[in-house]
Amino acid sequence: MRNQTTSGILVTLGILFAIQAIAQDRFILHANPAKVPSITATYGLTVLDAVSSHDIALVLGPTGVSDQDVTGEVDSDTDVDYFEVVGQGVAPETLANLQLNQSTTAILDNLAGRTLTTYFGVTTVSNYVNQPAAQIINLATAQSTYNATGGGVVAIIDTGIDPNHPVLQASVVPGYDFTRNQAGIPNEMNDLDPNTAGLLQSKTPELGKTSVASLNQSTTAILDSKQASAINPANLPAAFGHGTMVAGIVHLVAPTAKIMPLKAFKADGSASTYDIIRAIYFATDNGASVINMSFSLVDLSSELVRAVDYATEHGVVSVSSTGNNGKETIVYPASMVTVLGVASTDNNDQRSTFSNYGSSLAHLAAPGEAIVTTYPGNNYAGAWGTSFSAPFVTGTVALLEQFTPGLTIHDAADAISHAKALSLSLGYGRLDVQQSVEQVAP
Repeated sequence: MRNQTTSGILVTLGILFAIQAIAQDRFILHANPAKVPSITATYGLTVLDAVSSHDIALVLGPTGVSDQDVTGEVDSDTDVDYFEVVGQGVAPETLANLQLNQSTTAILDNLAGRTLTTYFGVTTVSNYVNQPAAQIINLATAQSTYNATGGGVVAIIDTGIDPNHPVLQASVVPGYDFTRNQAGIPNEMNDLDPNTAGLLQSKTPELGKTSVASLNQSTTAILDSKQASAINPANLPAAFGHGTMVAGIVHLVAPTAKIMPLKAFKADGSASTYDIIRAIYFATDNGASVINMSFSLVDLSSELVRAVDYATEHGVVSVSSTGNNGKETIVYPASMVTVLGVASTDNNDQRSTFSNYGSSLAHLAAPGEAIVTTYPGNNYAGAWGTSFSAPFVTGTVALLEQFTPGLTIHDAADAISHAKALSLSLGYGRLDVQQSVEQVAP
């Protein structure tokens, strides 16, 4: 089996990134870099980008030739190790018909009682620190009993991050923006027009907000009336904030671990497998100890497998969400044997109706409903989806890293297997941080 006043948006999101291969005349060429010029000249290919240290290049195919014909020709060349169509990101699953075990009431009921508290030296809101999900997985007990606060570097392959969010800013280390080919910290705010970004960053009192405004088909936000009337829904892309939300969950579990944001996804939820593969190699070659991948591919990419295997061979633990289709199915990378696939449960330890499951997919489950986490602009969000279950496990791996630096995927899998047993279709069961840390703490 595998402050201070803070402004606040409360967003309910049930999204998962899904990637599929589509005809677009772009391919990943895996070959010795010295042979690439000859290969491209022979088949009329144009090199758009390359990661020579890992023998891969992004190439454009010849005009007027089908992807199938190009692949058949090039892949038969003995100088070519592998050749595949680039997978292209589709719009994230907005799950318009998402069936929730827990309604948004789980979040709304907490608003009136929200207070400010301090968490590892930073002022934040109480229902982020003390939310039901954290209690269910015995997080506070693990932290207090074993002084488990996290170690290593967590790479998050996603939409970027808000590095100025007070909860996260001390934890963020430089990463890379693969959508712009820029080194540094990929700031999600750069995906917005300046006016909308300014509205999100406005510092207005948060406690006790009750106004509700619809932002887009996958989000519902609780805003003050000024923000609600001023923000244009069209200016907030479907996946905006996703990376910051994932990072907030990792930080909740492992507050002293470092976070490396790797932006492979645009704010609309689109990405290419080439950028994802580059991000995995970058994470591995730049000191990450664990990688969070809250996305999935329906079709298996051999180059993705190679990248994940490379990470595993270099002691990096990979974690991925299982998807939000509510099916027993196979998706990648969660189904890979070297990846910890994470399904979603509600606050009663029942599988979330939207969560994919299966003994060949889920290594275990973690809470994924009504999760309170960080959102760009010094805001907070409430989230639904396996995208937000995975970082609970990723954060736990960072706790294990604190006690066993350089732990392997097998070490991590063994520790997290000490979970609350549920259905076999959810692998080892629901994550129990205390039991997991017990396996490695002195």
